[in-house]
Amino acid sequence: MNGIAELKKVMDQRLRELLQEIQERGLENDARVSERPRRMLNLEPASAQLLSILVRASGVTRALEIGTSSAYSTIWLAWSLAPAGGRIISIDRNPDKHVLARENLRRADLLDRVELRTGDATEIARQLSGPFDFVFLDADRPKFPEHMQVLLPKLAEKVLLVADNVLSHPEEIADYLKLVSSLADFQHTTVPVGKGLSIAYRG
Repeated sequence: MNGIAELKKVMDQRLRELLQEIQERGLENDARVSERPRRMLNLEPASAQLLSILVRASGVTRALEIGTSSAYSTIWLAWSLAPAGGRIISIDRNPDKHVLARENLRRADLLDRVELRTGDATEIARQLSGPFDFVFLDADRPKFPEHMQVLLPKLAEKVLLVADNVLSHPEEIADYLKLVSSLADFQHTTVPVGKGLSIAYRG
């Protein structure tokens, strides 16, 4: 049973159907398209559910996402942040994807919870003031360490860091895992859900 089905009692039918539609369209697109910039590469539903649980349980309110794509994960995060009054900044280098993401967020009635920033993630991160208490990394995996060097001074005292593709792209994410594991004030683990999530917490 996928993550959306598991949330029947707490997520309304309309939003669950929208998420299912976005997920299915993403899979159909990725089966047809080989060029990476045009692929959606959406988060796995089980991983999305775990992120939702983490966000809701921890009560974070100031989130940053690198890798918007069609806003599948962004909708999950924005919906999960809403009960605590939280907001999310989501970055993607592809303006066409942000056009699609904005429309999907509008359909989800969550556009007011999200600020979309288009461009190079590291450069945009330099411009952000923070502090962020939740960061989700899901694009440009080899650049994760570069992103984090910029973001570390912008993190809240209590913060969750999550990165995707730990199991699907271990070589590309190895330097990030080495960096996170070296941070003495963070507790870190890898969860074998979806394509593999790295979860680190400082509190």
